[in-house]
Amino acid sequence: MRQVGIIGIGHTKFGKTEKGFLELLGEAALLCFEDAQITPGPEAGIDQVFVASMGGGMVNHISGSASALADSLHLCPAMAECVENGPASGASAVKLGYMAIASGMCDRVLVVGGEKMNGRGGAAATDFVATMLHPEAEYNCGLTLTSFAAMFTRLIMERYGVTMEDLARVAVKNHANAMHNPYAQLHKRVTLEELTQGELRDKMNPLVADPLRRYDICPMSDGAAALLLCAMDCRNGAVRVPVRIAGIGQATDTHVVANRAVPTDLQAVRLAARRAYDMAGITPAEVDVAELHDAFQILEIVESEEVGFFRRGEGHLAVRRGDTALGGKIPINTSGGLKAKGHPLGATGVSQLVELVCQLRGEGGERQVPEAHVGLAVNFGGFGNNVVATVLTDR
Repeated sequence: MRQVGIIGIGHTKFGKTEKGFLELLGEAALLCFEDAQITPGPEAGIDQVFVASMGGGMVNHISGSASALADSLHLCPAMAECVENGPASGASAVKLGYMAIASGMCDRVLVVGGEKMNGRGGAAATDFVATMLHPEAEYNCGLTLTSFAAMFTRLIMERYGVTMEDLARVAVKNHANAMHNPYAQLHKRVTLEELTQGELRDKMNPLVADPLRRYDICPMSDGAAALLLCAMDCRNGAVRVPVRIAGIGQATDTHVVANRAVPTDLQAVRLAARRAYDMAGITPAEVDVAELHDAFQILEIVESEEVGFFRRGEGHLAVRRGDTALGGKIPINTSGGLKAKGHPLGATGVSQLVELVCQLRGEGGERQVPEAHVGLAVNFGGFGNNVVATVLTDR
C-alpha cells in the first residue's frame, strides 16, 4: 500500500454560531487549503471529497453536502461522498480517505467533518443523538447516551473505586488545556473545589443523570474541521512536510449494550487501538500524546486503560498523579477534549487529528507536548459499538 500523509489542517471555532452547516464546512476547508498553501480550485488536484456528519440531513435538512462543498470550492469534477457513522463519522471519513489514496485510486483527498447542532433545543438534540441506539431495545425505552454513561460510570465506580472527584479532575485538566486552544468552545478555568464542594457544586455543577453532573459531560456544539491527505510518493509540489498516517484500526461491539458479556469493558476501543498499533508497528509506550473521546469524563479514564496506557482499573490513579496532564507521562486531550473544546459530532474525529498534527509539527503553543513524535486518537461511536483509532507520526 502507498503511504499517506496530512499536508493541511483547518478548524473553525467550536461553540454556538449563527453560521449554517455548509458555511461551517466551507470555512474549515478554506482554512485547510490555506494551511497547506494550496489554492482551492481545479488546479489543487483534489481527487475526492469526503464530508462527515451525523445530522446534516436529519437536523439541517441538507443531504448531498459533499457534492455541494466540492462545487462551492470549485473542485469539480472531484468525486464526492458523505460519511455517517454517528460520533465516529469523522475518523471513518479519514479512514476512507486513507484507503482511497493507499489503494492508488486517488493522490489527494479532502476530508471535512462538521455539525450544526444548536438551534433546536437541548431535548431535541438529546433525542437526535439517541437515534443511534437500538430502536426497540433501547431508544423506545427512553434511553439516551447520557443515561448509558451514568450507568456505566456507576459500575466503574463500584468496581474500581473511581470517585466523583476523579471525574472532576479530568474536567479541570481539560478546561485548563482548552484555555490555550483558540478553537475551543469553553474558555473557562474550573477548580476541583468548584466542581465537588457543597453549595457551590450544587449551583455550578448540578446533577444531570445520577451520578453525572454538568461538568462530567461535553457541551452541545457547532463547528467543522478539515484535513488534506496526500500520497507520500506523489506530493505534487506540496510545501508542507506531511504528518504520516501510520495506522488505522476500527472495531465494533454489540449494538445493544446490555448484550455485552462484561458491561464495563470497551472491547471495540481495545481492538481498534490494537489494530492501529499493529499497523503502525508500535506499542502503547511509544505514544507521546493522545486525543481520547471524552463525551463523558469517565470515557477518558477507561479509554486510557483500554488503549494500553494504564492497567485496567488504574486510569483514575494516573489522573490523580498528573500522568495525563501537560508535562505528565502521557498527556491526554491537550486540545481540551470534547469536554471543553466541544463535540460537533461529525467534526470530532477530524478535529482530534488536527490537534495531533499541531502537536507533531510543534505548533501547539502553550499546550505543546515536548518531543511529540507519535500521536493516538480514539473516535468513539454510539456507546462504544463502533470505534476508530488512528496513529499519526512525524517519522
